[in-house]
Amino acid sequence: MLADLTAGAVEDAEARASGRPLEVVEAAALAQRPALDALAALAPADRVKIIAEVKRASPSRGDLADIPDPALQASRYQEGGASAISVLTEGRRFKGSLADLEAVKASVSLPVLRKDFIATEYQVLEARASGADLVLLIVAALQQDVLERLHAFVRELGMTPLVETHSADEVERAADIDAKLIGVNARDLSTFQLDRDLFGRLAERIPAGAVKIAESAVLAPADVAHYRASGADVVLVGEALVTGDPVSTLRAFLEAGK
Repeated sequence: MLADLTAGAVEDAEARASGRPLEVVEAAALAQRPALDALAALAPADRVKIIAEVKRASPSRGDLADIPDPALQASRYQEGGASAISVLTEGRRFKGSLADLEAVKASVSLPVLRKDFIATEYQVLEARASGADLVLLIVAALQQDVLERLHAFVRELGMTPLVETHSADEVERAADIDAKLIGVNARDLSTFQLDRDLFGRLAERIPAGAVKIAESAVLAPADVAHYRASGADVVLVGEALVTGDPVSTLRAFLEAGK
């Protein structure tokens, strides 16, 4: 599934490149205002922080919410106390777009993450051209040399890479490139099963000085409290926020993560 999602995302980016060549996207990326400091926004504190996600659908859950106005959704997240906003831009299975990212960026003052299946420099430039402050890099989807190259390129453009892992080996690979934001996704990419305890097993392997982010398997305040007790600095939440009231849900989650 991950290989198919990544191949599809790259194919779609190549199709966009036929109408918007790399040099045009690069110029747009360099013309953007400097990216916000996501490391500062997500730095460890005396309470958990939350990355709130704009997410219409997923391969495992199907359609979640229409979200006709992603800017309004993001504004509600900011009102509820989120520290950053994640925007799914993959179109085939998650029903997102770069237009969603641009709309969200224009509506909030928080750092915005482009969450997609990034495997090329063109996709990174697209992210910056659309206003992204962070870019997701999935270790399992990338050879180490590509991961290292893209990680450096994201930073070169002034953005912050969020490096997603699913195993001890992948945490080690993230540490090897000196990743400062390391996420552990509870969803097994082979079976799509969730393991809420995976973060706790891997947290101690994340280097000191890196921000520890727990991803997936967050449906209730107890899940946030569990991740916080396991050492999470940040929790990324999607489904629970798009299927309920985002403001009250966020406030309950933040209270649970004190």
